[in-house]
Amino acid sequence: MQEIGKLVVVIGLLLVAIGVILWRFPSLLGWVGKLPGDISVQKGNFSFYFPIVTCVLVSIVLTLLVWLFRL
Repeated sequence: MQEIGKLVVVIGLLLVAIGVILWRFPSLLGWVGKLPGDISVQKGNFSFYFPIVTCVLVSIVLTLLVWLFRL
């Protein structure tokens, strides 16, 4: 059970580090969410945004990482 606790702490620290990097350098991933194919509708005071292509790209990258590391 201690291994799971250590893994959770390491994952948490990695998420904090990634968050700090993205907070300090917001233009680092400025293209995320603005890819061709992302749906954006604006009419009057209503706006709808769904980054479908970004979601597919993130899904592919995460699938490849999990496949490579066999998690």
